Amino acid sequence: MNRNLFFLFLTIGLLHLISCKNSVKETEKKKPNIILIMADDLGIETLGSYGGSSYKTPNLDQLAKGGMRFTHCYATPLCTPSRVQIMTAKYSFRNYIGFGLLDPNEKTFGHYMQEAGYTTYVAGKWQLLGNARQQQLAGNRIGTWPDKAGFDDYCLWQIDTLGSRYKNPTLSSKKDGTKTYPGEYGPDIFLKNITNFMEKHKESPFFVYYPMVLTHDPFVPTPKNKKFTDFAPGSKVNDPAYFGEMVHYMDSLVGQIVKKTEELGILENTLILFVGDNGTDRDVVSTLNGHPLRGDKGHTTEAGTHVPFIVQWKGKVAPNSTNNNLIDFTDFLPTLLDIAGTKKSSNMTLDGLSFYPQLLGNNTVKRDWIFCHYEPNWGKFRNRRYVQNKSWKLYGNGELYNLDRDNAEKFPIQPDNYPREQQALIKTFKAVLNQYN
Repeated sequence: MNRNLFFLFLTIGLLHLISCKNSVKETEKKKPNIILIMADDLGIETLGSYGGSSYKTPNLDQLAKGGMRFTHCYATPLCTPSRVQIMTAKYSFRNYIGFGLLDPNEKTFGHYMQEAGYTTYVAGKWQLLGNARQQQLAGNRIGTWPDKAGFDDYCLWQIDTLGSRYKNPTLSSKKDGTKTYPGEYGPDIFLKNITNFMEKHKESPFFVYYPMVLTHDPFVPTPKNKKFTDFAPGSKVNDPAYFGEMVHYMDSLVGQIVKKTEELGILENTLILFVGDNGTDRDVVSTLNGHPLRGDKGHTTEAGTHVPFIVQWKGKVAPNSTNNNLIDFTDFLPTLLDIAGTKKSSNMTLDGLSFYPQLLGNNTVKRDWIFCHYEPNWGKFRNRRYVQNKSWKLYGNGELYNLDRDNAEKFPIQPDNYPREQQALIKTFKAVLNQYN
């Protein structure tokens, strides 16, 4: 071969190799950052964008204006079942081992995102390793540490130590271990760690999971209240009168995270999801569309399971859009897999349905019903199994409710009185209950 021709082919080959490498890098850059924020004990009645008028939520209302607001997202009524479900995309009868515990054998969205090339971070409330009492109730089973659940780094309340989550918080991080922060406020520390992580990893795809401690009780003063300085965390103050300022503070934290994506120049390549983990505390009464509504956390009513869900992805999700489709907590992980470009395999046991196409305006694939197996193994809450759509709900014991007329579920319709025009729907619901028996 002519020597000049040889070097020409060699040069072309090298250029092609460089081009391929650059193409791979460009593909990696196109993977969006993902920030999943989950508020603690927050029903739809708390946000202005859902018709709530009791509290100020300007940042979340703006998030809804800039993205998509879901009107029918449902969680389980209690925190741990919801957290395990959103992290694994499985119904509770498959993998819920006890309150405060995540089965260490389970694969979470942290693991999947790591495999997809994401750097992962979790901050906020963990409560998935279990304390001595929770582990005892679960037959002496132990839960999961965050780094074993697919997270590269973390800053968390309640891994293996309780302490305060608000003022003078006791928190655990990978770098500093477990320590108490006198005079500081837990949510502020979580925010600082999250934004620092975003700065450090802004050039590569990252996944941030932020299970907030707000707005869970104890209801206590926030740093925006003059009483915060003199407030002693050990004083056992728990006054629902502080709930409003806790909601406002939570809203402010979300706004600061969104602002940080703007400052870093990554807003258009960042998907932000905000959701509540279950209904509002039962000690809190709010106003929704001009009517009082008491929270019903722990119970399987609308007020216990119907949660706000907002998604913003500038340039991808249509602004000021409303999605009226049913969304279940098992749907989040399949959606994240689609966004990350992960191909689903036959060995994935996932109960959810991806709503990724819906984010882009394609509603051809959507849910007809939601199933829930609720076995809390905590407190005095009642075990329940049910199937529902937006208007009807059928329990395993045969109780049927018309949610349009009776969303507080005070007037059960017994089998002898099932409406004739709903027989086909009831038959479908019964088949679902039998399928997951």
